[in-house]
Amino acid sequence: MNEEIEIRKILLPVEFSERSRGAARYAEALASRFHAELVVLHVVPPPYLLYSGAGEGTAYAALPEVIADRTAAAKARLDAFVAQIPEGIRARPVLLEGDAAGAIVDFAHAERCDMVVMSTHGYGPFRRFLIGSVTAKVLHDVDCPVWTGPHLEAAPEWRDVQWRRIACALDLGPRSREVLAWAARMARQCGAALSLVHAVPGSTAALGGLTFDPEWGAELARMAREQMAQLQEGMPVCGDMHVETGDAAAAVSRAVEELGADLLVIGRSLHSGVMGRLRANAYAIIRESPCPVVSI
Repeated sequence: MNEEIEIRKILLPVEFSERSRGAARYAEALASRFHAELVVLHVVPPPYLLYSGAGEGTAYAALPEVIADRTAAAKARLDAFVAQIPEGIRARPVLLEGDAAGAIVDFAHAERCDMVVMSTHGYGPFRRFLIGSVTAKVLHDVDCPVWTGPHLEAAPEWRDVQWRRIACALDLGPRSREVLAWAARMARQCGAALSLVHAVPGSTAALGGLTFDPEWGAELARMAREQMAQLQEGMPVCGDMHVETGDAAAAVSRAVEELGADLLVIGRSLHSGVMGRLRANAYAIIRESPCPVVSI
């Protein structure tokens, strides 16, 4: 259980917004710490049909010169984005054409990337209900850990990024030990404190309206602490344990904020998507987290 995390290649999909620039600062900090290559990827949408005229005989055509200009402009913006990456960090620009989510996932798998860093793209008045469709598909389909969050545009400069406390939200399902092991290794390699968080329902309604003894909540919390203590056996770093009551996303977010965590680690299935109690809550946890989230 003492192996170290190896991050040799980080994929950073960008669309040149402040969110992308903030994600880049975290990717730069990770690349610097792990001596990883940073692949900066921009995906140009496929050529669309442009309206070519009006009246009888109207046709739609994709104009080669328009497509070429659009590609050249994207390449120039990508080169300018990469030029801002600090010296000493190996950065490689990649320009692809196609569906953004599919291209990101396919590239991550083909290049055997160790991590994808990207923002949620969930903005506007409904931000708390949204994860951008591209990020959602990447979270669902990609095999490697994904580093994301709704507030990445507020990231500090890469040299100022610190991981002093890492929180790990556990559903106490089959993969909890694997998820905790990643968080514990990250904590050890970064010299960070580790906190374990688990949420139990706050009412009988959350468990299908069943009737429990008045002490049922305390018993659930006790059992959860026992399980978390067992999961920590043999870990490179052991953390303090927190059992929160209420809706999983809100409870985890509250705990992370109170702990002042710099990073939250959650689990995903070995297959596509999320699993366990986080199946219904993972996207909400990511949306509501006050700090970046790595889904394993």
